[in-house]
Amino acid sequence: MELPWLSRWQPQLLAVLRIVAGLLFVEHATQKFFAFPVPFPMPGPLPPIEVAAATIELFAGALVTIGLFTRLAAFIASGEMAVGYFMAHFPKSFWPAANMGEAAILFCFIFLYLAAAGPGAWSIDGLRLRNQRIH
Repeated sequence: MELPWLSRWQPQLLAVLRIVAGLLFVEHATQKFFAFPVPFPMPGPLPPIEVAAATIELFAGALVTIGLFTRLAAFIASGEMAVGYFMAHFPKSFWPAANMGEAAILFCFIFLYLAAAGPGAWSIDGLRLRNQRIH
């Protein structure tokens, strides 16, 4: 069933998906680095791989949120989530519901989609492209 009235909002809804996914990704970094909004479940200092993951989450999440270098940042974020899923979740169980990996899979494929689709509306990438066309 076609919903033409909804289709005209595609660029804006893509931007909403990008912004929400980026903010949630940043939240994963702040959880690891600052124990905000809740502490990371792993006690003690972060192992180097978690520091690397949190760094990617912070920078890629911020870039995706504002729509700057969106495709590259989303592609890197997608790869980080794929690696994270297979390193941290998959060994516990084949099934994502059992290994608590649904969020990692969703992030992976949302970011992969954003890498292919671009930022949508309301992005710095879009402003840069418009400015290049004008000059």
